[in-house]
Amino acid sequence: MLNIPLWRQIQRNNFADWKQLLSFLDLDIDEAQCILPHSPFPLNLPKRLAEKIEKRNWNDPILRQFLPTVEEQVTSPLFLLDPVADRAFRPNPKLLYKYHGRALLISTSACAMHCRYCFRQHFDYETKDKLFIEELTTIANESSISEVLLSGGDPLSLSDAQLQYLLNELEKIPHLKRIRFHTRFPMGIPERIDLSFMQLLSSCKKQVIFIIHCNHPKEFDDEIFLCLKKVNQLGIPILTQSVLLRGVNDDVQTLKSLFEILIDHGIMPYYLHQLDRVQGAAHFEVSEEEGKLLMNQLNALLPGYAIPKYVRETAHQPSKTPI
Repeated sequence: MLNIPLWRQIQRNNFADWKQLLSFLDLDIDEAQCILPHSPFPLNLPKRLAEKIEKRNWNDPILRQFLPTVEEQVTSPLFLLDPVADRAFRPNPKLLYKYHGRALLISTSACAMHCRYCFRQHFDYETKDKLFIEELTTIANESSISEVLLSGGDPLSLSDAQLQYLLNELEKIPHLKRIRFHTRFPMGIPERIDLSFMQLLSSCKKQVIFIIHCNHPKEFDDEIFLCLKKVNQLGIPILTQSVLLRGVNDDVQTLKSLFEILIDHGIMPYYLHQLDRVQGAAHFEVSEEEGKLLMNQLNALLPGYAIPKYVRETAHQPSKTPI
């Protein structure tokens, strides 16, 4: 019998059927006119996050991030399939090389959850080659690359064996100094940070940096913070990225609470992203003027180290653009 890790077993219980989710949340199916029943980007929500959604509340900030709705069918010429021009910076099927000194490895198409505003929901993932031969060769031959970002999808969707192979290969590249994980996995399935994964991190010979994606203070619980603390105790910095989202975190008290709870647990807010204008996510957009006002309010309420950089990604620019 196969030894299936606990986190994989938990992942199999994700909500993938909107009717089951509505039943779990005591939401009346007769009021479900807002649902997009056959979305090409299917519902995928860990039960841990679903349990934090307020029952009978269609406007819960966690639910809004994951429930497919008819708002996604609203089109705009400003909202694109590839809003950050990923395809223009793709020397290999699984490698993005946009910024000097950093390359992003699309390690997998799989995620722990499907966020409705995901800017890669239309990305044409290459899934055939599992060994990243072309990508690793390009990184090894480009001596200016000192940091590799493991993204996707979510790199923690890979098995520990797959991750160990990838880290071993990256460790062979002498000019590579840092390996950065971009993940949302701990927010829904913190069990992924198990003993095996911790051993993998502790044995890595490069400096590891952990970036988690979080948008609302309700997403956290004590077990999540405990798992992240274990990572931090290995000498691995933990930072966060958030997206400014209409109806989720577009008010100063929510953002203040989010950033305070992070610094109270030794996690540094890194970026607050202006929404990437991906097709299907227009209803989440908050104007930059509103965002600037929120940031000014936060500056008056929080110490500087608790305030992330407010940025947008502009296609073909050499870095994130501060707002």
